[in-house]
Formats: sequence, C-alpha cells, structure tokens
Amino acid sequence: MLASLLQPQWPHRLWRTTQRWVVAWWRIVYLGAVVLVMLLTPSSYGAVTRARLLRRMYVDTAPILLGFTALAALLCLVVARIVFVTATSYGLSRVAVEMVIRVLVLELIPLTAALFVAMRCSIPAGATLARLRESGHFGRLRAQGFDPVRSEMLPLVVASMYASITLAALSCVVSLVMVYFSVYGFSLVGVDLYTRMFGNVFSPMVTWLFALKTLLFSLAVALIPTASAMYRPYGMRDEEVLGPESDLSGLARMFAVLLLIEVASLLGNYF
Repeated sequence: MLASLLQPQWPHRLWRTTQRWVVAWWRIVYLGAVVLVMLLTPSSYGAVTRARLLRRMYVDTAPILLGFTALAALLCLVVARIVFVTATSYGLSRVAVEMVIRVLVLELIPLTAALFVAMRCSIPAGATLARLRESGHFGRLRAQGFDPVRSEMLPLVVASMYASITLAALSCVVSLVMVYFSVYGFSLVGVDLYTRMFGNVFSPMVTWLFALKTLLFSLAVALIPTASAMYRPYGMRDEEVLGPESDLSGLARMFAVLLLIEVASLLGNYF
C-alpha cells in the first residue's frame, strides 16, 4: 500500500532533481562567462579593483608558495629515487627517469597545485562571498553603483588563478631539478642526457597541452567554488541541505571538471 502511494512521486522527484542540477551548472557556466569577459575588459581594472586585486594575489600566493614548493620538491625527490633505484635493478634506468618526468611533472604536480589552491584559497573565498551576500553587502554595493561581481568576485577569481598557475609552474621547475639530483647527484655528467630526455618528453604538442591543462585547472578551481557561493540560498547549511546548491555539491562539480580535464589531457598526450 505504502509503496504504491510513493511510486508515482519518483518521476516527479527525478525531474526536479535533474532540473536543479541543470540550473546549477547553467548558473556556473553563465557566471563564469561573465567573469571571463570582465577579465578581458580593460575597464574592469580601475584603481580600486587593481588595489584589491594585487592584495588578493599576494595574500593567496605568497603564504603558501614556499611551503608547497618545498613539499613538491621533497615528494619528487623521494618518488624519483625510489623509482630509479627499482628500475635500475631491472636495467630500465633511462625509462624510469622519463616515466618520473611524465607522471610527476606533467600530471601530478599541476593537479596537486590546483587542488591545494582550491582548498586553501578559492573554497574559503567562496564562503566569504556567501557571507557578504547574506549580510546585504552586495545590495549596498549595487545601491552605490558598483557591480558586486566586478568589485568582489573578480579579484578572488584572478587571485586563485594566479596562485594555481604560479604554484604549478614553480613546482614543476623545482621538481625537474630534484629529479636530476636524485638520479645524477650534484654532478654535471648527466646534463646533456637529461636535457635531451626533457626535450623528448616536452614536445611542442605536449607543452601546449600542459599549458592549456594548467590554465583550465586554474579556471576550474577559481570559478566553480566562487560561482556556487554566489547562488547559494540564504542561510543554508550543508548539514541541512545537501542538494545542488550546497558547498559540497559545488566541490563535487569542481572535482568532476578537474577529472574531465585530466582525462582529456591524458587522451591528448598518449593517444
């Protein structure tokens, strides 16, 4: 009896859930497009916006730059040494070095940097935007003739993108140096071989895909958490509602986008 009463509600619930997810994704795409247009518009960088932008770029990047780079260097040094020693015992030392460069520098470091920036910068920034919106700060800005997206959201997005790209680029350079030291030590005997191997790995197509992937990672971790926060219902808590508008759902969407970018990169590099 109860099952027969509840059964007709399932199509309606499925339709409502699907509709809410589509609306949530559309809002992120739309707001992301607006922010990207503002990024390319010179009028967006007024005196006040530039000051906020420079401050956010420094605050989001400088405190974590040294720590993350040191962690990435240590990770690469340990992993490269383990892989090289293991491969040497099987006579595959040259293949091991190339594999470490491909796995660590091409794949893991950019993804790790993007996730680190998301946890450290963009997700807290999204929570800050949600609190400002709930407190009526956005309404006061509109009453004064300012655009909240341009004055509040744009600096956070640009700062998160800058932090992600900077961490990925610097960590990749340091990781390449650590891989060389773990294999050849403090000697210049392997510079020529290592340089040729680096050139074989970073072909023009692979380099282009690597740069594009890093840029897309930075866009994903900067836009999705902040865009989700801009449309979050007032007073909502994740322990109360775990729907498409919750912070946890925004985090899941960000992970899904990062996974799709990584899969597309792998397909482009190896197929």
